Amino acid sequence: MKIISFGDVHMATRNLDRMGEVMRDCDLIILSGDLTNFGGIDDARKVLADVRRACPAVLALSGNLDRREVIPFLERDGVALHGKGLVKGGVGIFGCGGSNITPFGTPTELSEDEIYATLRAGYEFVRDVRPLLMVCHTPPFDTKCDRILSGKPVGSTAARQFIEEVKPEVCISGHVHESAGADQIGPTKIFNAGPFKGGGYVVVLTGDGRLDARLEFL
Repeated sequence: MKIISFGDVHMATRNLDRMGEVMRDCDLIILSGDLTNFGGIDDARKVLADVRRACPAVLALSGNLDRREVIPFLERDGVALHGKGLVKGGVGIFGCGGSNITPFGTPTELSEDEIYATLRAGYEFVRDVRPLLMVCHTPPFDTKCDRILSGKPVGSTAARQFIEEVKPEVCISGHVHESAGADQIGPTKIFNAGPFKGGGYVVVLTGDGRLDARLEFL
């Protein structure tokens, strides 16, 4: 199975037109949050429609810049990963949307306890499955994927704690635009593709009980 993941779309889906070859054999797209730019259901629906033209099979999280109404909308649409988990191609996929608390009062922010509880709820759906793919809009704390321009880490301590405990094979995040990159916590590979308009995306290939993941740019 070939999974393509990107996030921080903020309504800017134009790069999908440049991904014809990448999407040619794509089995699943995972949107890692911030589909919109402070938008609600109508904007999220537009983004999903654009993405489905590239690949009909989609899973998605809301991010902190999506209004809270996007969470139940994604559930009704059958694509939600926030506090949910499911098995695709033998891979357990689960996630948490929104972000930890920011100074900006964005629409969907969660306490660290809420992030941990949401990840735990999603994990319970797939706890007996390996390999595991965790999708968390906020990157785990203190990695190459969560540093703002000053170099300060602003990721989630709860996400890091959960990774250290459960050890998923791969964690896909986003949120911190200036920290597109890859890192590792123990055996877990961490990715942040940056904002989609910047051309970043993660490729995950599955097979033989393994996940082979890499960060690519258009």
